[in-house]
Amino acid sequence: MILVPDTFEAVFDAHYEEIRRYLGRRVGLDVAEDLAAETFLIAFGRRAAYDPAYGAVRPWLYGIATNLLGRHRRAELRRYRALARSGPPPDDDGPHERVVDRLTAEVTVGRLAGALAGLSAGERDVVLLVAYGGLNYAEVAAALRIAEGTVASRLNRARTKLRATLGVEA
Repeated sequence: MILVPDTFEAVFDAHYEEIRRYLGRRVGLDVAEDLAAETFLIAFGRRAAYDPAYGAVRPWLYGIATNLLGRHRRAELRRYRALARSGPPPDDDGPHERVVDRLTAEVTVGRLAGALAGLSAGERDVVLLVAYGGLNYAEVAAALRIAEGTVASRLNRARTKLRATLGVEA
């Protein structure tokens, strides 16, 4: 597919929400809107350089989005550390509703956020592209422009670290 302006509209329509959700899980919805828009602005600007032989457009867009996230990596790390200390924000429903679920969520989110903060940037990118983006190894490799073997080894190392941090047996 050659990405001319007319076909790019179809690419936007097909992938914008997915990219925005991925970004929202990484940096929050307020920043995700801006980063998703910037992702497609960059993609539109680079559409002439897009090579369909390299791979599908979906991992290409995830690669652009993940590179944009690099600019926000320090803020992301601070967010995970803060979540690890304080847990998720309070419910809007009031303190008396879903207390047991809330306490469980605080512990789970805090532990998971702390564990994610303990991963290297490359390991975290691979884990979150698989978990949040639903990408397979080949798509992650294309998005990050790394070998599939590197994806597999980063994911393996990350899983080992996450299991150890979270106290989960293999």
